Amino acid sequence: MQVLPTLGRRQAAVCRRCDAMLAGPATGRVEAPLGLALAALLLLPPTIIWPLMTVSSLGAQRESWLETCVTALWTEGFPSLATLVGVFSVALPCLYLGLLVWVLAALRFDFAGPLGRLFRWVKYLRPWMMIEVYLVGCFVAYSRIKVVASIDIGVGGWCLLAACLLFLFALTQLDERTVWEALPVKDQAKVGPQTLACTVCDLVVSGTREGRACPRCAATLHLRKPDAFKRTAALVVAGFLLYIPANVLPVLTTVRLGREDENTILSGVRELVENHLWPLAIIVFAASIILPLLKLCGLTWMLLATYRRSSRLLVGRTRLFRMIDLVGRWSNIDVFTVSVLIAALRFGTLTEVHAGNGLVAFAAVVVITMLATSVFDTRLMWDARGGAPGERA
Repeated sequence: MQVLPTLGRRQAAVCRRCDAMLAGPATGRVEAPLGLALAALLLLPPTIIWPLMTVSSLGAQRESWLETCVTALWTEGFPSLATLVGVFSVALPCLYLGLLVWVLAALRFDFAGPLGRLFRWVKYLRPWMMIEVYLVGCFVAYSRIKVVASIDIGVGGWCLLAACLLFLFALTQLDERTVWEALPVKDQAKVGPQTLACTVCDLVVSGTREGRACPRCAATLHLRKPDAFKRTAALVVAGFLLYIPANVLPVLTTVRLGREDENTILSGVRELVENHLWPLAIIVFAASIILPLLKLCGLTWMLLATYRRSSRLLVGRTRLFRMIDLVGRWSNIDVFTVSVLIAALRFGTLTEVHAGNGLVAFAAVVVITMLATSVFDTRLMWDARGGAPGERA
């Protein structure tokens, strides 16, 4: 256990073992994140109602909505991809911002309710709501469409950009410690020599509460996540098996004046390079090819080291886990890019874009690796170390 000191201005407390951020200077305010989150939430309906962009090619014109990005995949026979895009880019952003506004408004105006449970779901949903990833996918699609057609950003596209920027700004103003400390703790037993920390809200409780609900956020308390090693290993194996078809099979097929061109993820990166879009090419290459492989290899290393009870490079392994857990969601850029291309470039024999089976395998790799990081318990690695918290690995 580590007792946090009183933090001064611009000071932060980090873990003595692994340098993880434990707390920054608490702002004690919820007004700023509440206002920004509410503004972002109000901008989401216009992104659905109005078109994202208008594409013109050889006199033909087509408008693309957020909805058509989902329905185009569904009508092409990819219901799993359509569901993924709809949930990650539409449903979960609305749900996430709605829950966040509810909790912050309740704290600001002293409303009652199960705020601990709601804020726990805010934390759970954060990795899976991908409005900013979708926006980058729209940028990549815009760059590729501009090569073959003229394109204008619609009202929905500008609202999407504004909502995303406001949401990201709200996160910079949100202090989770302020929220958790403002929530009541019910039925907390006296902490004894054996303690247990909630992995959601960081509340320290008696070790006798294992298997019961956290008094503050209602998460089920476990000394270690049940079957974390086996579940992570199974997901990593599945990820490796799907990684090959995800990169070998075409993710989209472009039909232009009767000529078909199949594109894999790597050929899509090459196309961006040929069009002198180096920044986007680097982003797509890193997020779609390097990052999934890095996640799979990193988790494999952690599993093998945990199985051997190795205490070497514990800090490095922990930092790597935090990194892949943070950026793993960005691999979905390609999925969102293809969904926008399919919806926008539908001009019959002139130009059409169709999704490929490789995109299904790639989306599965992204989801599987995200699940693997969520079920893995980094405390299993540190069990090989033991010792006092002040000791370094």
